[in-house]
Amino acid sequence: MHSDSITPPPARRHIKRGPRELLADALLTLAERKGRITRHEEKSWASITFAGTRHRVELLFEGEDATDAGECFIAFLPEHEFTIRGQLVADAAVVEVDSRVEPPQLRVSCEVLLLEES
Repeated sequence: MHSDSITPPPARRHIKRGPRELLADALLTLAERKGRITRHEEKSWASITFAGTRHRVELLFEGEDATDAGECFIAFLPEHEFTIRGQLVADAAVVEVDSRVEPPQLRVSCEVLLLEES
């Protein structure tokens, strides 16, 4: 009888995706994956009744198709229904837009307020 030792495959590392990563993914999905996040700032805050984080995210859309997706992102962000595990989106707003015609480019800054679900 012949026996070969079998090496098990390496264990998959489970990368914890917290609210920051889940929000970034949701924003990129809303942007049809045609924009990219160039900056993401996060500040924790709390009141007597709520705790959460305020996020300021800058997305860059480059090219004609991407800038069209960016225009849709601007229009749909304030009313978008986010699904972020353990979080409620209390507010989402576009706070700054910078566009360039040649080459087509759109830079969008938005703020999103997340509240921890209790």
